[in-house]
Amino acid sequence: MANSSSERRSPSRHFLPPDPRTTEPYRFTPQLALRVGVLAALALVIFAVLFLRLWALQVLSGDRYLIAAQKNQLRTVPVEAPRGSILDRAGNTIVSNVPGTAVQIWTADLPKEGRYAMLQRLSKVLRVPLPRLTKALEEGKDDPLTPILVKTAVHEEQVATLLERPHDFPGVSVVGTYLRDYENQALAAQVLGYVGEISEQELARLKKDGYRGGEKIGKTGVEAAFDTYLRGTPGTDQLRVDSRGVPQGRFTERRPEQPGNNVRLTIDVGLQRAAERALREGIARARANKEFNANGGAIVALDPRDGAVLAMASNPTYKPSVYVGRVDPKKLEPLTNDKVAKRRNFPGLNRVTTVAYPPGSTFKPLTALAAISDGLLSPYEYIQCTPVAEYGLDKQKFRNWNPFTNEPMTLTTALAQSCDTYFYDVGNRYFERGERERKYWTAMQSWATKFGFGRSAGLDIGGEATGLLPTPAWRRATYTGIDRAWNPGDLIQLAIGQKDLTVTPLQMARFYAAIANGGNLVTPYVVSSIEQPGNDGSPPVPLKTFPPRPPRPIDVDRDALGIVREGLFQATHDSEGTSAGVFGSFPVPVAGKTGTAEKVVNLPGYPIGHLEDQSWWCGWGPFDGNEYETSNGTKRPPLVVCAVIENGGHGGAAAAPAALKVFEHWFQQRAGVQGVVASD
Repeated sequence: MANSSSERRSPSRHFLPPDPRTTEPYRFTPQLALRVGVLAALALVIFAVLFLRLWALQVLSGDRYLIAAQKNQLRTVPVEAPRGSILDRAGNTIVSNVPGTAVQIWTADLPKEGRYAMLQRLSKVLRVPLPRLTKALEEGKDDPLTPILVKTAVHEEQVATLLERPHDFPGVSVVGTYLRDYENQALAAQVLGYVGEISEQELARLKKDGYRGGEKIGKTGVEAAFDTYLRGTPGTDQLRVDSRGVPQGRFTERRPEQPGNNVRLTIDVGLQRAAERALREGIARARANKEFNANGGAIVALDPRDGAVLAMASNPTYKPSVYVGRVDPKKLEPLTNDKVAKRRNFPGLNRVTTVAYPPGSTFKPLTALAAISDGLLSPYEYIQCTPVAEYGLDKQKFRNWNPFTNEPMTLTTALAQSCDTYFYDVGNRYFERGERERKYWTAMQSWATKFGFGRSAGLDIGGEATGLLPTPAWRRATYTGIDRAWNPGDLIQLAIGQKDLTVTPLQMARFYAAIANGGNLVTPYVVSSIEQPGNDGSPPVPLKTFPPRPPRPIDVDRDALGIVREGLFQATHDSEGTSAGVFGSFPVPVAGKTGTAEKVVNLPGYPIGHLEDQSWWCGWGPFDGNEYETSNGTKRPPLVVCAVIENGGHGGAAAAPAALKVFEHWFQQRAGVQGVVASD
């Protein structure tokens, strides 16, 4: 019993036989322990090797690899494309490029410490005011990958200083650039326009078209209107730099820049020069005639067949080069400072397109065409040209410019002598008929609209004023009280181009072109084609042409047009014509009309509401509208010229002689001795 009891309490020394119905438990055998030990030793060796390598990289060779990493930075640098040239109608270069040097700042490379001191050093070297530098950096802080243009046309000694001391100017780079070269200085400045760095507003508008910050862009004139063709396509280079932005090698080209294309104008450089000279002489002539407030003006010359602008002069003017290279804020003041600009009579304005004047008697041909076409005037009836005419219930007096004339006149004589009271009568007929049929109160304005007044002429470089055609609706919307009423005087004075009516010289030239070509309204244009420069002296390759728009026929009475043309010819050739003393001896038959338009001009030392006479002359030659063969066999197209001298007095005294100078150059003829004749 004892033995059996002892056997029950003692565990068995052997496992029970394996039961096939159960899974044998995992056991840590000696073989498995050996394997784990080997793996652990191997892992320890690997980690030891990695640790030693990392220690070697970080501690033993850390500085060397840090320097190598810092030097292994590639930067993509934009490469400016040269702008295309601007040519005149014969291919003469008006605007081109010259190589220059520019300084840029990469904001990403500027040091965090010592930045202000570096900018101070840069300001002294480049002679750029420090506030301008800091302002430019502030404006470009959100775009660290676009360099900020600091200065162009940098002097050689300044470039040498920056290149010799690169560590003193981290983030500063010297790059090549192209500078606009205006070979004729101020010639056609308002037509050509100027180039400047793209603004934030322009970039926001043009970014979708591929423009980038820091690029140069046309701001006005041809440079702006045709910037897409002129600008070209920028390229890119790669440059290896260290962490401070110091170059560590040479540029490597990635994408070459594509130069811009040339733009060919309809402008004739010789005629443009003659027009600007004639304008200066016209102003001087007016001042010699004691019109001491004469201080500006405009001349436009175009081909009446298709509207090609051959000359467009505006005075005072400026040199577009003031925007090129080292910009002098003082020289820019007449263009950017309102007070200085007003004192200099706004030289940045293109007076041919953006300034509207009362046209005075140059508008009388339109009054005549409208009245004949509307059945209110027979060109052969006689109307008494009196010194004074009275109209309205209050018997308001309207005076003729010549107080000594008192005779009956037909239309041709009235145009030749510019009789105001003749056209007062025509204007009053419109008013009286309008009291029965209100459409006649706006009938004359409707004809003016057909001939292009009161709206843009469609010039391809833009920047046009529309002028003003007064109507009863306009008066009601503009004035209050009794001034809102449409009175006889509104149409009476409209008939002679006075009171509220204003037009631009370009609109007036377009109107006279329609008279010259038989009643077709042309669309003036300045750019004729886009060209790719030829290689090695080969001729340029036309890429795109801008043909003139087809003239729009105007449904005007053809007999009336012929009679008006005859009246304008008598104005330049009849003994009593208002510009016969100027054009009577000119070998080429010219027709045209003077104008003396009163305008309120508030001048220092004069009472408020002071009136000055704007001197006008508009016309064309040859009279038949055909080409003219010069003495050397060159054929010249017909020419329309319209001139206005601000505050210049009578049209025959200042504007007509200026227009004659333009005709003389174009047709290579000289007028004989000029006579003196009374002129409006």
